[in-house]
Amino acid sequence: MDVETFYDGFLAKIVITEGETAPVGAAIGLLAETEEEIAEAKAKAQATTPVAAQPSPVEEKVLSPPTPVATPAPVVAVQVPTEPVAPTAPRSGRIIATPYAKKLAKQYSVDLASVAGSGPGGRVTPADVEAAAGKTPAPIASPVVQASAAGAAAAAPAPTAASAQESSPAPFGSVAFTSMQVGVARNMVESLSVPVFRVGYTVTTDALDALYKKIKSKGVTMTALLAKACALALEKHPVVNASCKDGKSFTYNEDINIAVAVAMDGGLLTPVLKNPNKVEIYSLSRSWKDLVDKARAKQLSPAEYSSGTFVLSNLGMFNVDRFDAILPPGVGAIMAVGASTPTVVATGDGLFSVKNRMTVNVTADHRIIYGGDLAVFLQTFAAIIEDPKDLTL
Repeated sequence: MDVETFYDGFLAKIVITEGETAPVGAAIGLLAETEEEIAEAKAKAQATTPVAAQPSPVEEKVLSPPTPVATPAPVVAVQVPTEPVAPTAPRSGRIIATPYAKKLAKQYSVDLASVAGSGPGGRVTPADVEAAAGKTPAPIASPVVQASAAGAAAAAPAPTAASAQESSPAPFGSVAFTSMQVGVARNMVESLSVPVFRVGYTVTTDALDALYKKIKSKGVTMTALLAKACALALEKHPVVNASCKDGKSFTYNEDINIAVAVAMDGGLLTPVLKNPNKVEIYSLSRSWKDLVDKARAKQLSPAEYSSGTFVLSNLGMFNVDRFDAILPPGVGAIMAVGASTPTVVATGDGLFSVKNRMTVNVTADHRIIYGGDLAVFLQTFAAIIEDPKDLTL
């Protein structure tokens, strides 16, 4: 099985190797935050396990190739030159490199985009950077598969010819999922087993826009305002905050925890604002900024991204006018927020005016939430947005 980690560092030691068993809660690997801590981590592992430490700063698993030919990247049944050849054109797409490789690249002033990676999926390893910098010769050995920071990617298949294509200048090829992408993909597939429906609603945002303009300079974020509006509406409609996990019963959650989708490089995380209905907007905004910083530094604890009871996804900040969101496992509903745009609307006196309006779409678990439930919830949410005095309490 795969084990995810959202922390950067060096996998100093794999304690439990592939095929072995371990009790629940036991350490399967040791992750060092800095290069200097690698030796200390290996020594600690040596004291608790007979497995010898590897000489590389990152645990490596050596696979026997068909023939021992020199190659700048691991391939399978592919004839390659006997001398390492640096790419002549910049790598296209996202650059995948180990933390230590990035450190060496900075130290040796090596452009990672010009380095052909020898790791899985074209991942750039420390040896690749050193070879590009002329510090050491390119490895003349069997292909090496870099273990992931999660300590469980050693079970991944060996790179194929498609991996070699990824390290070439061509814009096509196969790239292995990161641990974060594996987790996202698993959750999205799991969500297909839940019967869902969607309801859209248009909300006038003139009053909210005016409030935001007034208090933005004090550190208030629009995300905090939207999260608090959702939480206040959920207080009055608790079934939308409920969850069904076994298909036989559902739970009214005591807490109202708003998980907010945050785009990451190669995936997303959902930091959780806990009970924003009970937190004043300035403290809530500070908490949100701290969570975003921790998310992008991959320092969130599981409780900070897996305890949501309702999910908020805001693509309006990218000027997306409307969209549908996929319901994550373990929650009853997710709200997709579009951009607020000037719209011509008819007034009660038969005239026309221009108002700022946004469309929100809610995807809900139809086993526990029905159309009428979402309709009245969205009416309450719209009323809070259109008269936002409660958001500053």
